[in-house]
Amino acid sequence: MNKQRFFHFDALSPVQSPKLTVFTFVAKADEIAKIARIERAGRDCSGTLQGFQRPQIAGHIREIRDYLEKPTSILPNPIVVAFMGSAKLKRAGSAADRRRELIVDTKDGPPGWIVDGQQRFTALSELRGRDFEVLVSGFLCETEEELQKQFILVNNTRPLPKALVYELLPKVGDLPPRMSGRSQAALVTEALNYRAGSSLKGLIKQQTNPKGSIRDTVLQRVIMNSLSDGALRLYAGEDQMLLKHGVNLMSEYYHAVQHVFADDWVGKTPKTSRLVHGTGIIALGYVMDFLNGQIGAESRDEFARGLKLLKGRTAWSSGEWEFGSERRRWNGLQNVPADVRQLTLYLTQVLKRRLAGSAKAA
Repeated sequence: MNKQRFFHFDALSPVQSPKLTVFTFVAKADEIAKIARIERAGRDCSGTLQGFQRPQIAGHIREIRDYLEKPTSILPNPIVVAFMGSAKLKRAGSAADRRRELIVDTKDGPPGWIVDGQQRFTALSELRGRDFEVLVSGFLCETEEELQKQFILVNNTRPLPKALVYELLPKVGDLPPRMSGRSQAALVTEALNYRAGSSLKGLIKQQTNPKGSIRDTVLQRVIMNSLSDGALRLYAGEDQMLLKHGVNLMSEYYHAVQHVFADDWVGKTPKTSRLVHGTGIIALGYVMDFLNGQIGAESRDEFARGLKLLKGRTAWSSGEWEFGSERRRWNGLQNVPADVRQLTLYLTQVLKRRLAGSAKAA
């Protein structure tokens, strides 16, 4: 069987750069594979840089593929391909007509390079049982230097802030598993920040509430931890139950935090108190789960009784933490995993000892 050499596509060519011809057309993954290649960045034996594409990300590709297998999936983002030689545009009408015919000659191999969308393309290539067409944005390059320059420029656009993406997640359904947990956390965060009667109303810093003092991404970590193996685990995957009971439980807990440690909370910022800093917020999230599991705390009064056992043993905004033989200034704790673990372990150990002492006394 003779291998197909020429590929023809109907294309549209907008007027953009006088130096580069840009066009767009429709193709399937198997067609793209015959006219374009992915050249990954690496170095040859002499140390010279070859290629420019980053390594494949298996998890990301799997997520895209799983999504594309759904009958309702769409992929409006185009695959961007640069052609060097062996590809030409043929005018299809008058000079003012934007219609073109793209003719690609593959005699010497694919003359195109995928400069954006390699993960999408790989996911498309793994699809089975679906004839999925995608948009391809192409341009013609004369030199490899020009190709690499355009690769840098195309891939150097500023992404959306993650905080904004997370804030938008609750409005979207049918998300990949990696994002669904974050979506539930964002849903609870939104309710805590805007629901009437919430003890955290207006206090959470979001893209839509920049004056808040507690970072939304920090509180989301608390919620995700609790959904995984804490006080909120019973509501994981149940949005309505989470919004009804989970939000109330967290509001009650932080009401207790605010009143038990009022001097370290009221009017404070992450710079002036570790209580509202990421380190303290996350560590106290584990304390919430601990008190719920150990004494069944759910109301503000129940949480307050447990938190009062920590009074005199904290250094949220002044003094020093006494971690056994190690002493740390109050502002020496940073929002890094090691410090969060150390503070969490310290707080829960204090609670364990004092709860055990209270039980003996009783």
